[in-house]
Amino acid sequence: MSAVEHGVEATQPALASDTPITGAPVTEKDQVVDEKALPDTPDGEEPNAFENKTLRHVAENLPLSAWLVAIVELCERFTYYGMSGLFQNYIQRPLDGTGGGPGALGMGHQGATGLTTFFQFWCYVTPIFGAIVADQYLGKYKTIVLFCVVYLVGLLILVCTSIPTALENGAGIGGFIVSILIIGLGTGGIKSNVAPLIADQYKRKKMAVSTTKKGERVIIDPSLTIQRIYMIFYGCINIGSLSLLATPYMERDIGFWSAYLLCLCMFAVGTAVIICGRKYYVVRPPQGSVITDAFKALWIMVVNRNMDAPKPTWQAENGGNRANLPWDDHFIDELKRALVACRVFAFYPIYWVVYGQFSSNFVTQAGQMQGHGIPNDLMQNFDPISIIVFIPVLESLVYPVLRRLRIRFRPISRISLGFIVASLAMMYAAIVQHLIYSAGPCYDSPLCDASIVDGTAQPNNIHIGIQTPAYFFIGISEIFASVSGLEYAYTKAPPSMKSFVQSMYLLTNAFGSALAEALTPAAFDPAIMWMFVGLACASFLAGILFFFIYRHLNDAEDEMNALDANDPDVPAPRIEKLEKDKEQN
Repeated sequence: MSAVEHGVEATQPALASDTPITGAPVTEKDQVVDEKALPDTPDGEEPNAFENKTLRHVAENLPLSAWLVAIVELCERFTYYGMSGLFQNYIQRPLDGTGGGPGALGMGHQGATGLTTFFQFWCYVTPIFGAIVADQYLGKYKTIVLFCVVYLVGLLILVCTSIPTALENGAGIGGFIVSILIIGLGTGGIKSNVAPLIADQYKRKKMAVSTTKKGERVIIDPSLTIQRIYMIFYGCINIGSLSLLATPYMERDIGFWSAYLLCLCMFAVGTAVIICGRKYYVVRPPQGSVITDAFKALWIMVVNRNMDAPKPTWQAENGGNRANLPWDDHFIDELKRALVACRVFAFYPIYWVVYGQFSSNFVTQAGQMQGHGIPNDLMQNFDPISIIVFIPVLESLVYPVLRRLRIRFRPISRISLGFIVASLAMMYAAIVQHLIYSAGPCYDSPLCDASIVDGTAQPNNIHIGIQTPAYFFIGISEIFASVSGLEYAYTKAPPSMKSFVQSMYLLTNAFGSALAEALTPAAFDPAIMWMFVGLACASFLAGILFFFIYRHLNDAEDEMNALDANDPDVPAPRIEKLEKDKEQN
């Protein structure tokens, strides 16, 4: 499809005709000469075809409002990871400490893995609800503020029911379940809106020529700026997740309640930032019943087995009543565009099964090794540390070098690489599990009764530090798979469906958690080693298949990113537009 068909004005070389005056065919050399003869495009204007092909593409700096949104996400992720990273121990071990360290609910390995996996599932189902509230009623900003309040209520319940007195009186399990349901609702409402909100702060839609301080002519590329925004956004997420450097020690030395209280205080700071920074944000109004209409239209597509079936014009041509449809043809075209982004997410549940291991079974695995004073749930910090280290390396060194070499490392390629790196994490975890089973005193039955000393079960004789590379592999895979997924969900979604497509992307995490829940019966010794092997194979094959199925979308990347170029910064609500159209008719 041409750029003109997409509504993008493409600048072509100025040739008088298809053949020169002599009548001889135009050679490639003639074409190049004509392109080079084009006058330089002034700064701030769209580049011509030759400039687009030859000048270096660069990203812009982030506006202040984008940094404020990033800080809010940092605080939310500080809370989420600092809290949920303790759940495996909190649920698995008994309150009396006989399970190898501090605990609360005493539900065992499978019970802990089941509940933590359910929490992950719930946190990634609720974004659909958050997207509906934002797109139909309140807009992204007000929805985030509302769900921040919900989140705070859930945290308060968790803190109060984790106090030792409350645990001793049986309030632990009930309070925990109620709190994770409320917290999951809060985090879902925030997650579906904060990722598109940060990208909304950047207003440029079209490429533009610019001259650097060194005199180099470059092209400011909005797609690269969006990529940078999500790299920084993801970096802030992982800086926040370093809360796990503190909360495991608070869990061990003071109690779970103190760690949860720290998370509550940090989230209160994030809520204050988003409220106080209100005047700086670019806030788009709600777009009407976008999501519910989208699902209705999808149902019509399925029933009629035709993607054009929900169009009013199609209904009229096929004997239907177009007046009964609350949308126009343009809405269906946008929905079809959104489905292009959503189909790319089909492989993501496999990736999220792998990713979810680091906060559940990896924690249990660490507890089977000699900690030498290091809490078993502290090891999770090597995941965000690896991300914080490698994001600047990629953003400042690797990606600029690739761009100077005119190598475009497209999202589909990055996502595929992320799947493959994640498979390395699982294979390494299987090797570590094998080493644990090869060491005494309990071999393939870690923490067995024979290892109990002074009333506490002792882990096998292998150092906890050997687990570190598994977290590094997971972290590097996130930079490629997860960051690129966020970027793809935003750039490929039409303006009226940013939160909808973002919620669909997050929903794949819920499907991944559901798959992980199905694997919970295999979370026991020694079968878990083979579960890691199976996940490694599944992730590797998914990455290969993903690339071969979707690699053609790499070639259409620029065209797809340019579809929003002529849209206004703050589009009017769709329902108002439809009502005006009805009045005029």
